[in-house]
Amino acid sequence: MEVINELLGYPYLKIIQDPERFNFSIDSVCLAHFVTLKPNISNVIDLGCGNAPIAMYLTLRTKAHIDAVEIQEGSLDLARRSIALNGLEDRITLYHDDIRGFAKKYQKKYDVVLCNPPFFKYNETSNINKNDYKTIARHEVMLNIFDLCKEAAALLNDAGVFALVHRPDRLTDILKALRDNRLEPKRIQFLYPKEGMEANHVLIEAVKGRGEGGLKALPPFYVHNTDGSHTKEALEVYNQKDETK
Repeated sequence: MEVINELLGYPYLKIIQDPERFNFSIDSVCLAHFVTLKPNISNVIDLGCGNAPIAMYLTLRTKAHIDAVEIQEGSLDLARRSIALNGLEDRITLYHDDIRGFAKKYQKKYDVVLCNPPFFKYNETSNINKNDYKTIARHEVMLNIFDLCKEAAALLNDAGVFALVHRPDRLTDILKALRDNRLEPKRIQFLYPKEGMEANHVLIEAVKGRGEGGLKALPPFYVHNTDGSHTKEALEVYNQKDETK
């Protein structure tokens, strides 16, 4: 059953969700909050946009036009209706297409590319969800990290920014895929459920065609305090105040 939620702490942004598909989570919004958006950029693209939480969040941070690509018709329909619900049709353009080959097909270039891709490698022994929507969203059935980095590089202008969120255990694969495509990692930040636990996500930002080195590790991002409340950093992403003060 579909529901209409606030996009976190932004009551003027609504998002249509369907639990049978794949609801957005904090990793998507943290990515949209993390990426560098310079004032002079003109166009941004979100690859694999799902129901468009990243694209809609970005409208709060930049005046650049945002394209968003999604291959699954059901998720794209949710995105289309959410964008219309918020009156953002002039800010966000949706494409129903495969990420692979998108750059060659449309011959477009971007200042910023973002992606919250499938995290898990896929093979015959993979423990997959029988719901195809969730399988495609979570597993590299239709897009792996090497395909993604190749496409991101093709879409970017020189010195353009590519930002993604992924799992820490895939970091070696990610860094290799980036450098193989002239995407030099420049910023990295690990996300933790709370202090004392292992990181469960990593945010990475790379720049196309820039020299090797200069990678900056940002301070750890903790979602929750030890008492279970949200940290100051998480509340900033959520656009909520710290009620303990």
